[in-house]
Amino acid sequence: MTTIDPSTVATLQIEDDRTGLGIETLRRAMADNLFYIQGKYPEIATKNDFYMALAYTVRDRLLKRWISTTRSYVKNDVKVVCYLSAEFLMGPQLGNNLINLDIYEQVHKAVTESGLNIEELIEQEEEPGLGNGGLGRLAACYMDSLASLEIPAIGYGIRYEFGIFDQEIRDGWQVEITDKWLQWGNPWEIHRPELAYEVKLGGHTEPYTDQYGNYRVRWIPDQVVKGIAYDTPILGYKVNTTNILRLWKAEAPESFDFQSFNVGDYYGAVNKKVVSENISKVLYPNDEQVQGKQLRLEQQYFFVSCSLQNMIRIHLDRPGKSLATFHENFAVQLNDTHPAIGVAELMRLLLDEHQFAWEQAWDITQKTFGYTNHTLLPEALEKWSINLFGKLLPRHLEIIYEINRRFLDQVRLQDPYDQGKIARLSLIDETGDRYVRMANLACVGSHAINGVAALHTELLKQTVLRDFYQLWPEKFSNKTNGVTPRRWIVLSNPGLTSLISSKIGDNWIKHLEDLRQLESFVEDSNFRQQWRQIKLENKRNLAKYIQKKTGIVINPESLFDIQVKRIHEYKRQHLNVLHIITLYNRIKHNPDLEITPRTFIFGGKAAPGYYMAKLIIKLINSVAEVVNADPCVRDRMKVVFLPDYNVTLGQRVYPAADLSEQISTAGLEASGTGNMKFSMNGALTIGTLDGANVEIRQEVGEENFFLFGLRTEEVYALKTQGYNPWSYYNSNPQLKEVIDLIASGIFSHGDTGLFRPLLDSLLHHDPFMLLADYQSYIDCQEQVSQAYRNQDNWTRMSILNVARIGKFSSDRSIQEYCQDIWQAKSLTIELEEYVQSKAGLKV
Repeated sequence: MTTIDPSTVATLQIEDDRTGLGIETLRRAMADNLFYIQGKYPEIATKNDFYMALAYTVRDRLLKRWISTTRSYVKNDVKVVCYLSAEFLMGPQLGNNLINLDIYEQVHKAVTESGLNIEELIEQEEEPGLGNGGLGRLAACYMDSLASLEIPAIGYGIRYEFGIFDQEIRDGWQVEITDKWLQWGNPWEIHRPELAYEVKLGGHTEPYTDQYGNYRVRWIPDQVVKGIAYDTPILGYKVNTTNILRLWKAEAPESFDFQSFNVGDYYGAVNKKVVSENISKVLYPNDEQVQGKQLRLEQQYFFVSCSLQNMIRIHLDRPGKSLATFHENFAVQLNDTHPAIGVAELMRLLLDEHQFAWEQAWDITQKTFGYTNHTLLPEALEKWSINLFGKLLPRHLEIIYEINRRFLDQVRLQDPYDQGKIARLSLIDETGDRYVRMANLACVGSHAINGVAALHTELLKQTVLRDFYQLWPEKFSNKTNGVTPRRWIVLSNPGLTSLISSKIGDNWIKHLEDLRQLESFVEDSNFRQQWRQIKLENKRNLAKYIQKKTGIVINPESLFDIQVKRIHEYKRQHLNVLHIITLYNRIKHNPDLEITPRTFIFGGKAAPGYYMAKLIIKLINSVAEVVNADPCVRDRMKVVFLPDYNVTLGQRVYPAADLSEQISTAGLEASGTGNMKFSMNGALTIGTLDGANVEIRQEVGEENFFLFGLRTEEVYALKTQGYNPWSYYNSNPQLKEVIDLIASGIFSHGDTGLFRPLLDSLLHHDPFMLLADYQSYIDCQEQVSQAYRNQDNWTRMSILNVARIGKFSSDRSIQEYCQDIWQAKSLTIELEEYVQSKAGLKV
């Protein structure tokens, strides 16, 4: 056994104390924060008080790194990646920061020695619900990777006072509850009232001639809103780099109007404050088609304007800098079309506020922006009515008209006779009600356009952005999404992390491709047994959680078949339900039927105004009620809907999954990231050739992936020929029995009309082709059942899924963005020592 010299132990303890990471130092810091920040002593402190004290203790360890990072960026005149996203679904910060600081064990001991339970304190954290799903979660993964790769970066978004709603299930229906994530405070953010910018809205414009005789425009707004910054430190894994997530809160320039108050207008005295603060009040679900249109446009413009003004301020604060070199110091990425108004806003700032000529301003703007597209659905490409846009942003509409005029003049020079192409490329949709097309604006105003999976990018070139690709093929590239292994393996699955590191070391956490080394252990029976045991323990933990939350008792040794994601018809949760009912019918016909025991687990939120998605949730819960209570089933099947699915719950779910359901209609899912998280944790995938499924299957091996369904080209061909779902229903007795059983009212207490809208859609329209893929899906699920019975081989497949998933690290994605789009370079941050003297603070 290796012995350590006591003097070495003493030296390490001194070093830990000097850096603030010693156990006693951490205990003292927690006690101080409880006393001085929470104003509590242990005997009266709540669990939340203790959590806050610990969170502030950890944040204090981040701040030294944060300040050193900021100083280094200024000193070295770095190029900064600015990630503009309307959503950042960061998840809880405490556990993640303990992992990235590499102090989980020290803090665990310090907390335990203080008589507390670290797991309980970590679970106490309220999750910021600042995103709807994949888009916001991707932004969070990219922030983690940017910091871990030591890339200078700022994430810009909105500090929604109320995030995505909390979901309750009542009588099987989704009920939306206000997400009061800030009610107990947020220890991770720092309020920056000195970082405040005015944002104009409404009004009119006035032309004038400047002192040099140049035509200029002045914007006279109806309303001015103030944006205030709130900063959250984003630490990289085992590095000192600590980047910024800067979220904007809307306030009125003056909170109280004394003139209105003095004349008796008490409502008017505070009305401006109320109206202004509405802008950052709530996150809108992204499937809302009509409600809140104006507010969403206000939100998008608000955070983009604040962010660009902040970048300009940072740039001009650097010695000797002018805005002519703005694009050399800032690479701005548009995360989907939500921030696309940034193209017109940067032009406005350069033209109107800083007096640039059009040509130079446009050159800077195009070199600054990159655009990531996240959808293949034409109806999901944002557009705003001319009337609404012009009323709210009159100056921007003028700028967009001028961008469009110059752009279409160039197009006509190349192809003057193709009026159809000119109409499709135009930034203004002239058909019917006139609209501003935000995706077109993003394409024209950016120097780079990318999709988020290989298939998605190719389909973009062939469909929704085809004309832009033909015009500028050099702008297009693919950047397949990735997820961070720090949160989605190390934090979520410590048992698996420990096993992997015991075999190949821990370098894989930052170099996920190193997981390939696990292939050499696939035939090691002891390793396979350990792997199975870790999975079983994760399933037991999830089973306990499910029983606590829903009262449903499930068998941890059954196949955990899981589909967790936003509820949407194209994601086809109802296809999964058709399979459940198919199995249920088989059992009812033959009560002694031997089937592989399964637990079907669903989770996800439906947009409040999306009736069909909410009806799917009701169907899942109604089927669960019948199946789980039927004595004929005898624990061979259980169906569970997990309410309020979020990042925190995902950290429980992904490690426990045996089977990952990625069953969207081929050609509709841009990428997906849940598919990556499942596979990273050893789940096998059943899926269509859609989004990143294509690349996952290529990487893990066709034999380790359960493929079913129509290919993209077959979907298009069938729709062109004239798809008739009724013929599938009539020609497949098994499918007909399932549909008829739903229609009979057996799952709706005899109400034959409850699920009629869903059935009518499937039988008469079926836009997402469930009935066409039904039999292929059922047959593939039978292959899954057979495969699961051979646990030894299933474990081999599980290991290979993890070993070959290295491509799907967000680190790889960010490296590709840096190399191909941003031209951003890493900078190693050295910690600086700060000492206090009588003369004040000195470095």
